[in-house]
Amino acid sequence: MKKHNFYAGPSILTPYTIQKTADAVINFADTGLSVLEVSHRSKEFQAVVDEAVALTKELLQLPEGYHVLFLGGGASMQFCMVPFNLLEKKAAYLNTGTWASNAIKEAKLFGEIDVVASSEDTKFNYIPKNFVIPTDADYFHYTSNNTIYGTELRKDPDSPVPMVCDMSSDIFSRVFDPTKYEVIYAGAQKNLAPAGVTIVIVKESALGHVSRPIPTMLDYRTHVKKGSMFNTPPVLPIYSALMTLRYYKEQGGVAEMERRDVEKAAILYDEIDRNKLFMGTVAEEDRSIMNVCFVMKPDYAELEKEFLDFATSKGMVGIKGHRSVGGFRASLYNALPKESVEALVAVMKEFEAKH
Repeated sequence: MKKHNFYAGPSILTPYTIQKTADAVINFADTGLSVLEVSHRSKEFQAVVDEAVALTKELLQLPEGYHVLFLGGGASMQFCMVPFNLLEKKAAYLNTGTWASNAIKEAKLFGEIDVVASSEDTKFNYIPKNFVIPTDADYFHYTSNNTIYGTELRKDPDSPVPMVCDMSSDIFSRVFDPTKYEVIYAGAQKNLAPAGVTIVIVKESALGHVSRPIPTMLDYRTHVKKGSMFNTPPVLPIYSALMTLRYYKEQGGVAEMERRDVEKAAILYDEIDRNKLFMGTVAEEDRSIMNVCFVMKPDYAELEKEFLDFATSKGMVGIKGHRSVGGFRASLYNALPKESVEALVAVMKEFEAKH
């Protein structure tokens, strides 16, 4: 039976990435060594990093003055690295979910934090609108896609100050204007690579303005100067990231990924809205195209476990909702083929017919 992988993260990777990575585990760049054991200082691996940086800049259309880093620690490490490096007096944050809340908690250790808006009062089922960003803030931080709750900001907000964005779960799935940002970061285990590497895009002119001392490993300038090689980087995930970036370029770039993702999401949301058993959980205008969250309608709530078991028996993997939300979540990352979404829709229709 074919398996359809809807896990939220770590998540599906393209067959291209998996096969190329598997090949490199056996024989990396014809060195006769595995990528698991080759020196990160070798010219062969330096070529991997150089190409990954160049492709990231090309795909995201980064202008001069931006650095691409491959770091450890996950996006959660960036919750403190961002304010460590950028927050002098005050920063503005938008609270749209668990990860935004965690970023706010960390930032409060470094200075005044103005939470400009929050949707926590309704369990983060919408993106706040018409909030005011203070003009004296050092930066404005937001999380573009909320994996747990299924909301997403798909357009760059208007901000009077430079922005910072956690794009962990939708980077390379939407076109955006990088010039509006000082830092963009993403844990790679969604649209890029296996868990273990974090991609950080940082604007050169944003660095060196805080008065506090910064520990060496937490200073972006350390990693800029050393080209992500200050300490041993996560070699295997970086190699996988390069394979994914090559795949994106071959497929037509970020705009093509976005077109496909919008199409996939529309197929599933149309079925959720049509089906008598299911309903969406967030405001329609804020629906994520990466993480589609839905539940049984109140009259059919008792069928939740039965549907999960039924879908699992049909090859649907990872559709159980986050433990804090319940229901179901189908993650439609770039690597997920449209056929998998169509298979899930067919299962939903079949389950509806049974009941």
